[in-house]
Amino acid sequence: MITGELKNKIDSLWEIFWTGGLTNPLDVIEQITYLMFIRDLDDSDNLRAKESAMLGLPYKSVFSDEVQVGDRKIDGNQLKWSVFHDFPAGRMYSVMQEWVFPFIKNLHGDKNSAYSKYMDDAIFKLPTPLMLSKVVDALDEIYKLMNESQSSDVRGDVYEYLLAKIATAGVNGQFRTPRHIIKMMVELMDPKADDVIADPACGTSGFLVTAGEYLKENRKEEIFYNKDKKDHYMNHMFHGYDMDRTMLRIGAMNMMTHGIDNPFIEYRDSLSDQNPDRDMYSLILANPPFKGSLDADIVSADLLKVCKTKKTELLFLALFLRMLRVGGRCACIVPDGVLFGSSSAHKAIRKALIEENRLEAVISMPSGVFKPYAGVSTGILIFTKTGYGGTDKVWFYDMQADGFSLDDKRSPVTENDIPDIVARFRSLSGGAVGGEGENPLSLAALDSSPEGGAKNRILEAQPNLASPDGRGGTAIGGDGEGDRKRTDKSFLVPKDEIVANDYDLSINKYKQVEYKPVEYPPTSEIMAELRKLEQQITKEMDELEQLLK
Repeated sequence: MITGELKNKIDSLWEIFWTGGLTNPLDVIEQITYLMFIRDLDDSDNLRAKESAMLGLPYKSVFSDEVQVGDRKIDGNQLKWSVFHDFPAGRMYSVMQEWVFPFIKNLHGDKNSAYSKYMDDAIFKLPTPLMLSKVVDALDEIYKLMNESQSSDVRGDVYEYLLAKIATAGVNGQFRTPRHIIKMMVELMDPKADDVIADPACGTSGFLVTAGEYLKENRKEEIFYNKDKKDHYMNHMFHGYDMDRTMLRIGAMNMMTHGIDNPFIEYRDSLSDQNPDRDMYSLILANPPFKGSLDADIVSADLLKVCKTKKTELLFLALFLRMLRVGGRCACIVPDGVLFGSSSAHKAIRKALIEENRLEAVISMPSGVFKPYAGVSTGILIFTKTGYGGTDKVWFYDMQADGFSLDDKRSPVTENDIPDIVARFRSLSGGAVGGEGENPLSLAALDSSPEGGAKNRILEAQPNLASPDGRGGTAIGGDGEGDRKRTDKSFLVPKDEIVANDYDLSINKYKQVEYKPVEYPPTSEIMAELRKLEQQITKEMDELEQLLK
């Protein structure tokens, strides 16, 4: 979250566009994104040049001595933000319109890349040199404040605040997922260097960007000092789909700005037959749209077999199961109705998660998490695709605070359950108990499946399911999770109990409320206190009356 002067500067930047005649929020965010990308390109190019020099490695700047723009060759330095932002308004405008913008549109050599696809029809829409000059100055001030900020995540916060200004997106269902919630989900899933990550409703690629940043921070040596893994990270790891070309364009630039050269970002209706993906991904992170219903005629037939419904939130869960490979994991946000809905489709998808796969966790979030843009109550489902069951116990967590007030202001507060959620979930799945104790993944159930090799395929796909001694099993209880009471924020619920409750995953179904008796004083004491207050009021009224005479 950003506040104070930085927030005011961003609001002022938005006002420049508004008063200059660009009033469509999508146009504004698109133009700001282009300009931020151009500025970031200069900064990242300088940083990579310095890093290469320190390591003694060759590096060719994107602003090399001469740059081909159309039929002309020009000095690449003139395309750098740090150079042209000092030009007079008229010259800056012509440089931007005639050189810089065509340059970034053709920046990526691969014409089939996500960046090239969605920059092809990009248009520079700032109408006047004066407006461009004001916008450039405003962005310089914003970047200065960002550099002075103590927050390590300020760049992402600024971008998220800009994206949140697409207020009319409420009509289009384009609600932003709060960045700290995305970060929590990525930390819970702990992406690996060889993962293939997808978001079938990617929007501006928030989940993919955060997963990339997490890998860069936690697995830097493993990825960037290995040629094959670096190539996988840059070109094959990240996959995102959406039906809004503007969002795809912003998402592609967002990924490239964060150092991911060639993400696979594609225009696609994920729920339709135009999405052929099956058994492809090892990790899915998503906050799919759950706004009402859709035309069942366009929905892929194999999704309707899992749950016959028009509700997008249920169809996306069926889609995740189809897209994941065996052993693949998923963390997704769902509306509360998915957890306890009584329709046959609701029950069918919950049954599929529990009986045919391994449901690991249900995290209930407070309704204020998406304010001020939406007040819907949501939860996070975490599961692993096995195809043969494996659910033994499900971990529930009742998140009551996320570090921000739960009203429309969303001001920072000290109460925050997120660190506890991450620590407890990791302790739950981080160690192994072998053949002893409780085990969330019932490998015995896999052994009895018709396919004899099922267990081995799952253990190969997700090695942490195997214990160090080879007996199989995963951690349970971790930091005493197995002993926690139903009155605590987190606890484990056996599968049998969930099945007996018609696969209801609402935390209120299992959580016990502790009622503490409240001692009140005797009625005589309350009446005496009321008499005393009445006498005091009468006395003060008499004094006031005397003053008014």
